[in-house]
Amino acid sequence: MNMKKMNKMLSVIMAAAMAVSMTACGSDAASDNSTAANDNTTTATEAGAASSDGQKYTIGILQQLEHPALDAASEGFQDALTELLGADNVTFDLQNAQGEQANCATIANNFVAGNYDLILANATTALQCSAAATSTIPILGTSITDYATALEIDDWTGSTGRNISGTSDLAPLADQEAMIKELFPDAKTVGILYCSAEPNSKYQATQIEAALDADGIAYKEYNASDSNDITSVVQTAVSEVDVIYIPTDNTMANNTETINNIALPAGIPIIAGEEGICSGCGVATLSISYYDIGYTAGEMAYDILVNGADITTMEIKTAPKVTKEYNADICSQLGITPPDDYAAIEAE
Repeated sequence: MNMKKMNKMLSVIMAAAMAVSMTACGSDAASDNSTAANDNTTTATEAGAASSDGQKYTIGILQQLEHPALDAASEGFQDALTELLGADNVTFDLQNAQGEQANCATIANNFVAGNYDLILANATTALQCSAAATSTIPILGTSITDYATALEIDDWTGSTGRNISGTSDLAPLADQEAMIKELFPDAKTVGILYCSAEPNSKYQATQIEAALDADGIAYKEYNASDSNDITSVVQTAVSEVDVIYIPTDNTMANNTETINNIALPAGIPIIAGEEGICSGCGVATLSISYYDIGYTAGEMAYDILVNGADITTMEIKTAPKVTKEYNADICSQLGITPPDDYAAIEAE
């Protein structure tokens, strides 16, 4: 073979070798990228495979009543577990107690009689009734402001020490009080409106009152024992105060139209503890995402059911972020211009 032909053959061989090498590198890079993506994302299929023993779970969801915040928390919880377990591996029994404690107790007892794998208790009364119904089935709460108050735990350490954990809907109360000062610096008296049957609302009221005391701002509590009292209580409040504060109270959340029909014509602005209440009757809120805290509760459920996490030592988790929001319509009607760092609540 002459030199010219040999050089040509060597060139062909080297080109082929380079092509193979580049293909291999490309495959390695794709594999690395795929691995990196898989490290950061768990798909429903992969997660479903995590319960490789074919275990199927039945989960009871006890929702205290219907309103947008609680609905979003239940939705987030179901979405998380459906993604993590796979849709074929989990069945949800969603029951709404329509705001009645007796219904909560009946539903919780039915879940226990059915030997469900886990219970989601959405709101305080749902948690209390579930806790009374079982000390063995894992219970996760969501939309609970303060677990120590709800469960009457005096020596709070961050976890319950029982078959109960979950997520909290508490936005920083000191920051909520600061919002009142920021938007209404001339307010002399703040009315604090809540349902006396909801212990977590009382907890929030006490914390807000302490902050108002520190700032030398007068306040007065206005309590409704149930929805039947709201009209008369709000009518009294708007005649006596400059601003009303409503915590994350389920009874008030379910009656925002009634509240707004009294407060708005009277020209009394309302600071709300969560977005749903603000959407119905408030001017501003320091809001969390109820979908997010429900989703986090779903992740906790997966950790308990599949990974064997000890619920008795699981610390209560809070919302990952809070947002200053305002109700554009009510602000406009009351002539209020929120600062630039407030985001308008999106209309539904």
